Amino acid sequence: MTRPQFNTDEIRELPPVVDVPTAAKVLGIGRTAAYERIRTNAWPTPVVRLGKLIRVPSAPLLELVGVVR
Repeated sequence: MTRPQFNTDEIRELPPVVDVPTAAKVLGIGRTAAYERIRTNAWPTPVVRLGKLIRVPSAPLLELVGVVR
């Protein structure tokens, strides 16, 4: 079974920062794989850490997948 992904319009409507599961969904990867990539510094965009909270800025994520607002 494949994971549901965002369409282009849904990606454009993302808030300025998103949680890791949402960012993973944009990239079409699983939540666990996303956290592992962040942990090993292999995540392709900047991340914001606030204590244990991790957020991903949407602008670099949109740029990575080739979507312009």
